[in-house]
Amino acid sequence: MTTRIGVVVFPGSNCEHDVVRAVQLVGGADAELVFHDRRQLSGVDAVVLPGGFAHGDYLRPGALARFSPVMEAVAKFAAEGGPVVGICNGFQVLTEAGLLPGALQKNAGLRFLCTVVPVTVVSDRSVLTAHLTPGERLSLPINHFEGNYTCDDGTLDMLRSAGRIVLRYADNPNGSVDDIAGVCNDAGNVVGLMPHPERACDELLGNTDGAGLIGSLVASATSGRGALSRSS
Repeated sequence: MTTRIGVVVFPGSNCEHDVVRAVQLVGGADAELVFHDRRQLSGVDAVVLPGGFAHGDYLRPGALARFSPVMEAVAKFAAEGGPVVGICNGFQVLTEAGLLPGALQKNAGLRFLCTVVPVTVVSDRSVLTAHLTPGERLSLPINHFEGNYTCDDGTLDMLRSAGRIVLRYADNPNGSVDDIAGVCNDAGNVVGLMPHPERACDELLGNTDGAGLIGSLVASATSGRGALSRSS
């Protein structure tokens, strides 16, 4: 049976088809779009919350999306150990929903950033980095205005000591505390990151540095199939 990845679509999402293409191209997985009004995630082996501007980023990014019916199913899926990855706006949604600690605020300098940045793999204890090597350097696209990760000192100490910082910027573009580009939950099955690995998976685009991250997610979803209840 082919691994199946659910890609959540909120009103304002705009990177869902990029994710679908990436998981098919890199991991040979099937993908399905899961609309925000769904209350179940039956039949999927992993979930991705893609980039975009969920609900127009009104109030603040992710603040409205966290109340979408699908987020209850995502939270249950994550609690059962299912792989969940939030990319850019999806990262913001995961923090607003309390599935990851911290918050994303406006970039230092109040500038929208659209460029490619170097990031370093810090930990391999997440579903997104399990097949990568700590210290490995990747070039990944970013595309955000509110990607400046922040948290209190106690949370930062916890993230460091528990190995929950999965990616760091090599040259911090947005002011994120401790150069953080991505974090995970304690179990390593929920990950949020601001860079877009799905946009760096095709040789035709000139960059495949994101392929290892997407491939790791698909591999983690495949190895975990059967261990989870899919009735959520």
